Amino acid sequence: MRRAAAHVFVADLDRPEIGDDDRHHLERVLRLRVGEKVTASDGRGGLRVCAFAPGGALEPDGEIEVSAPPSPAIGVGFALVKAEKPEWFVQKLTECGVDRIVPVASARSIVRWDPAKATRSLERWRRVAVEAAMQSRRRWLPAVEPLRPFEGVVGGTGFALADPDGDPPDVERFPMVLVGPEGGWSDEERAAAAGRFVRFGPTVLRTATAAVAAGVVLVALRDGAVRSAHNRAPRS
Repeated sequence: MRRAAAHVFVADLDRPEIGDDDRHHLERVLRLRVGEKVTASDGRGGLRVCAFAPGGALEPDGEIEVSAPPSPAIGVGFALVKAEKPEWFVQKLTECGVDRIVPVASARSIVRWDPAKATRSLERWRRVAVEAAMQSRRRWLPAVEPLRPFEGVVGGTGFALADPDGDPPDVERFPMVLVGPEGGWSDEERAAAAGRFVRFGPTVLRTATAAVAAGVVLVALRDGAVRSAHNRAPRS
């Protein structure tokens, strides 16, 4: 995938077709030449090498390859904050390799959206995720969920809240991490976590920084790029 000139998403790998926006990007922005290799994915693990053809078409140049989804699926939820746009969070978390992205309305969130605005924004977020996945050469598109209340995200097992006094991240126990707003988690939200807190450094991070840090660390732990504190050999 990294050797290809570009990466795109298509609805059908048997007959890969791209839309006008993607065609313009390949022709006018990336300035691809006829015959250059382009990888196409269906966003569900399928991948096919294609050749860039006259008129901006894609011609299959290899068999369809299918990969299993990453496991466990990594999720990051972030509280809406005034200083940052949700699109930025979605873009960066997609680039990090996060599988589930959830905007969260927490008790201390300053930003408050009505249902109509939240619905309008979701389509934009998902388009941003596709563009970021093209840039970062992902096979699987992340699930970008609608804005949810805190109570609609927590529950059961597998989640933790980001907190400077938490435990080291553990991707097997807590593959889903929620990052709070500027004012931090409320007492009720902390109680709902039932002691499930993880930290991503010794300092208090901005929401945007903490969200990206959570995505990078959790994906790196899952993929073996770094070792969990629980699996390290004892010091001699």
